[in-house]
Amino acid sequence: MFNVRPQQTIRRPIEVVGYGYWSGKEVHVEFRPAAVGTGITFVRDDMGPEASIPGRVEYRTEVPRRTNLSSGGAGVEMVEHIMAALSGLQIDNCEVGVDQAEMPGCDGSAIEFVDALISVGIEQQGEEVAQLEITETLRLTSGAAWIEAHPVADGSYSVAFELDYPEDSVIGRQSAALEMNSDEFCREVAPCRTFVLQREADEMIRRGLGTHVTPRDLLIFGDQGVVGNQLRFENECARHKALDLIGDMALTGHAIIGRIVAYRSGHKLNAALAQELVTSFASVAAVRATA
Repeated sequence: MFNVRPQQTIRRPIEVVGYGYWSGKEVHVEFRPAAVGTGITFVRDDMGPEASIPGRVEYRTEVPRRTNLSSGGAGVEMVEHIMAALSGLQIDNCEVGVDQAEMPGCDGSAIEFVDALISVGIEQQGEEVAQLEITETLRLTSGAAWIEAHPVADGSYSVAFELDYPEDSVIGRQSAALEMNSDEFCREVAPCRTFVLQREADEMIRRGLGTHVTPRDLLIFGDQGVVGNQLRFENECARHKALDLIGDMALTGHAIIGRIVAYRSGHKLNAALAQELVTSFASVAAVRATA
């Protein structure tokens, strides 16, 4: 067992208001302090206090391009940036109250959530955080994409992502790597925005999706580069995929000890690894309990 930090929550509630990318609906998100051991829970305030959805991988539903969760007839959509913000700040217990299904897209990054959470302060709690230590290398593949989990000897958590758009040189091949501490997360990954190719954006609009979204709300790449916006980092696309990966790994519900490395992975493959880690962790815990 490596050194274990205390569990943490926020000091007081704070609200973020924005619009869903897919629905276009205004949504109010209120982050609230939560008791030790409760983890991250989304509550559909518009449906009542019983409409709660744990922020864990077993509640994930498969939808392209985003991470959705559902439980008991209630659901929340596109939660990956909120989960990443909470994980990056090492906030273990938080109730996230929302009045719509879809989380706000904001500027396509996690920075607005991060800034709001930092503004109210983070408070240590009385029990130690639950650690999920990766003890053997795991690899999952889907076509050309793959994702791996590796053990580490120093008790750290890190992620690395390699992006490859061989037929779209405007994005091309990029990589990003991050040691998961709050300062580096806030500075290097939290501001990195969702991106799409112009043809993908056109197709979504043709299908009636995201019709209100403009190039100021995310990064749209045309043949000559970013349309109507500017990059915050040269490899912002790879960094954003690392942000998504962090959010999806947070669905394990534990503080991860290990290294996650991905190549062209998406939410579905990320979640498959998160589920594999949770299953493996449960099996090891059961063996130890009976030893």
